[in-house]
Amino acid sequence: MLYYLFEYLDKTLDIPGTGVFQYITFRSALALMLSLLLSTIYGKRIINFLRKQQVGETVRELGLAGQNEKAGTPTMGGLIIIFATLLPVLLFARLHNIYIVLLIVTTLWMGTIGFVDDYIKIFKKDKQGLKGIFKVIGQVGLGIIVGAVLYFNPAVTVRTDTGRTDVFRTTTNTTVILPAPIEEKSTATTIPFVKNNEFDYAELLAWTGEGYEKWAWLIFIPVVIFIITAVSNGANLTDGIDGLAAGTSAVSVLALGIFTFVSGNIIFSNYLNIMYIPNSGEMTVFISAFVGALIGFLWYNSYPASVFMGDTGSLTIGGIIAVLAIAVRKELLIPLLCGIFLVENFSVVLQVSYFKFTKKRYGEGRRIFLMSPLHHHYQKKGYHESKIVTRFWIVAIMLAILSIVTLKLR
Repeated sequence: MLYYLFEYLDKTLDIPGTGVFQYITFRSALALMLSLLLSTIYGKRIINFLRKQQVGETVRELGLAGQNEKAGTPTMGGLIIIFATLLPVLLFARLHNIYIVLLIVTTLWMGTIGFVDDYIKIFKKDKQGLKGIFKVIGQVGLGIIVGAVLYFNPAVTVRTDTGRTDVFRTTTNTTVILPAPIEEKSTATTIPFVKNNEFDYAELLAWTGEGYEKWAWLIFIPVVIFIITAVSNGANLTDGIDGLAAGTSAVSVLALGIFTFVSGNIIFSNYLNIMYIPNSGEMTVFISAFVGALIGFLWYNSYPASVFMGDTGSLTIGGIIAVLAIAVRKELLIPLLCGIFLVENFSVVLQVSYFKFTKKRYGEGRRIFLMSPLHHHYQKKGYHESKIVTRFWIVAIMLAILSIVTLKLR
C-alpha cells in the first residue's frame, strides 16, 4: 500500500526522495526490518494470547529426553510467521504483481489448512488432527490454482535470450540491428549442473505430434501439485524439535531470494546466462519479509522453545518454498536446496516400508533408524536437541551455498 502512496507522491506531486520506493532492494530492506520487529515484539503478545486460550501442545509419549517438559507449550505459533510476513508485504510490495498475489494466496491457503489441523488437535482433543485425505485435497487444490495461474496467466513470461537487445551492434565491417528479445509463455525450467540447462515440460508430449505445446498443462500442473504436496509435507515432518524447521527454512528461503533477485533482473540474468523472468524480482520483497518472520520466530522457538509453530506454520512454510521455487523455475533444485526436508521425508518412507517388508517376510517388523523422522533417531542416540538443530542448520547452509553455486557451475 505504501508503494502506491509513494508512487503517487513521486509521479504526481514530484516530491524529492519518494522515488526510492521504486527500488526493490529498498523495499526488501524495509520489509525485512519490519517483519523482524513484528515477530519479536508482537510475537510475545501472540504467545501470551495463545497461552491464555490454553492452546498448548499435547505431547505423545515417544521416550525422548526432555519430551515431557514441552507439554503445555503454546502451539499455533505459525500465526506469528503469517502475520509478520503478510503485513510488510501488504505495505511494501506491488500488490498487482501476479507472483505476489500467488504467494499471498499460498500463505493464507496453507495457513488455513494448518490452523484447522491444529484446532482439531487442541480443542477437539483429537491427536490425529485433520484427516490426511483432507490435507492432501487442500494441497492438491492449491497446486491446481498455482499451476493454472503460472501456465495460463499472460503476465507470467520468460526470456531465454537475454543477450539480445534492440540496439546497434557494430562489428569490424558491419553494423546491424538485432531484434529485441521476446517475452513468451513457456513451461521451461532449469536443470542444475547441466550446461544447456533448460528443459521444457511440453517436450514430454512431443511424441503426440504437431501442436503438442498447447497441451503442456497436462504435465505442468500435476508437477506443480506434486512439488507443493511433497515440500509442504517435508516441512511438516521436519518440525519436530525446537528451531529445526524455522532455521533450515530461513536458509533455503534466503537462497531462493538470491535466485529471484537475479532472475528478475535482466542485467544479472544476462551476466549469469540464466533465464530472465520479468516481474519475478518483486518476490524478493515477499522473501525478505518471510525470512525476517522466520528469524524473529526463532527468537521464541529456539531451545528451549516458548512456542511451537504447529501445522499452521510448517505447512505454510513448505507451501511458500514450493511456490517460490516453481515461480523462479528452480523446482528441480529443491532436492538439493531443501535437502533437509528430503532426508527427513525419506527417512520416514524408508522406516515404514522396511518395517512392513520385514514384518511380512520374517513375521517381525524391523527398523533402519531408532526412530523416524531422522532428527528423532539422533535424539534416541543421546544427542542433545540443540546440537542436532545446529548441525542440521550447518548442513542446510552448505546445501544452500551449493545451490547458489549452480548459477555458474554447469
